[in-house]
Amino acid sequence: MNTREVLIMAASGLLLAGLACLPLADEGFWLTLGISLAGYVAMSTAWALFSGPTSYVSLATAAFFGTGAYVVVNLGETAPWPVVLVVAAVCGALLALLAGMATLRLTGVHFVIFTFGLAELIRQLVTWYQTNIGGAVGQYVFVDISSAQIYWQLLALCGLVFLAGWAINRSRLGLALRVIGDDETVAAHSGINTARVKLLLFCISGAFIAVVGAVLAPRWTYIEPSIAFNSMISFQVVIMALLGGSRRLWGPLVGVIPFTVLYELISGHFPNHTHLLLGTAFLLIVYFLPQGVAGRIEQLRLRRTHRETHAARSPATLGETAR
Repeated sequence: MNTREVLIMAASGLLLAGLACLPLADEGFWLTLGISLAGYVAMSTAWALFSGPTSYVSLATAAFFGTGAYVVVNLGETAPWPVVLVVAAVCGALLALLAGMATLRLTGVHFVIFTFGLAELIRQLVTWYQTNIGGAVGQYVFVDISSAQIYWQLLALCGLVFLAGWAINRSRLGLALRVIGDDETVAAHSGINTARVKLLLFCISGAFIAVVGAVLAPRWTYIEPSIAFNSMISFQVVIMALLGGSRRLWGPLVGVIPFTVLYELISGHFPNHTHLLLGTAFLLIVYFLPQGVAGRIEQLRLRRTHRETHAARSPATLGETAR
């Protein structure tokens, strides 16, 4: 670890410590906004751990999120809270394992459609079970956790996701993922077990997202499948990650903040046109910012470096240096 990385980690730690003081200053609107931001930062960054380097667009986020929420519904009152979170992570990883074994052989639009169908399938199965066997479509959540505690847990989870992403990027696993994202055929011929690498990252991503669902579950007194497995969660996470730039660890963070604020404004002023406007925003992002804000910043930086290098090597500059 070089000096620059040490300084970045120290600054990140100080930033998290400063953000942790938010519940001490406000327990109303700003804390609610902070919870939303922290939750989406954790999910978008976890999504980008897998989808960023591999270029596989997953719409299974709602499936993992809902799985974590329903772990709380069934264990929240009987098991210690840390155990509930661990079980949620394990369930999310197992779901990703099963889904990945079936879907990661697919590519392109086929993978997108299959992962979207996974969330819908689970939602329909849970609805059928609760209607025909449970006797009610939804269930109450009785877990005594305050909004401040939810916020702190999400903030800690954000730190863990970023730490995991940093460690993966520095490892052989991260290198293998980047090779797969550039050309999966070349990666396979280079001796990389592409299926195993993709499956491992898919499980890590699913585990983090499931924990977010578990942490946020106590915010709802009553949970039903349409809430826990809401497909809008999947689309919002993808839009946020793409807006910021899914190939950079800090990219989703850049996308979450403006998009969350925009979503609050749209849903507050145009509640009947929220989905339409979000869809339009998604198309504009993909068309004008295919690499996201982070990728655009990187492109501008490289162009500036190229111009400076070209200017330094120009004949006029070389002549002045010779004189």
